[in-house]
Amino acid sequence: MMKKQIEAKLPTEWGKFTIMAYADDENDWMPHLVMVSDNTDFSKDVNVRIHSECITGDLFHSKKCDCGKQLDAAMKYIHKYGGILLYLRQEGRSIGIINKLKAYNLQDEGMDTVEANLKLGFPADARDFSIATDILTDLGITSINLLTNNPEKIKYIEKSNITLKKRIPLEIYPNKENKNYLKTKKDYFGHFLDLK
Repeated sequence: MMKKQIEAKLPTEWGKFTIMAYADDENDWMPHLVMVSDNTDFSKDVNVRIHSECITGDLFHSKKCDCGKQLDAAMKYIHKYGGILLYLRQEGRSIGIINKLKAYNLQDEGMDTVEANLKLGFPADARDFSIATDILTDLGITSINLLTNNPEKIKYIEKSNITLKKRIPLEIYPNKENKNYLKTKKDYFGHFLDLK
């Protein structure tokens, strides 16, 4: 089980947070990160967003996905109402940035995100959300409201010792570039999305 290696105060454009790094080893250069809003009440149901790293969306604001906009919306919500964001280092559904860019090229040739991952020899989604439940357990969190559209994240919480009180939708209005990406999320992965 991973351990908290360090924590520090981090003022951001969204508000004031405490940032924590979780890893097996303090020398891990790619730890999972936890952002805790300063106004979080741990005695109540904690608002939680489990967010997998997406360099292209989170950092460079790619229009091919909804990741960056989901991150922004989640951070605003968590700052306003209290809660935590778990930033898991599982780039490209856990295939890494190089393979993700290879998948982008296949998508430009007409494949969807699932077909591209399978063509490259990877699962449709290789992420492990038990990392999130391990971190939540270490933080002493026993009851949460989960900001998600992803039924797989809900399954991981329901299989853990953490009580899921409610799901908070985090739907982003589609654009021309990510409409097919979101359709694949809905049709293949069963995400709770209204794409009308």
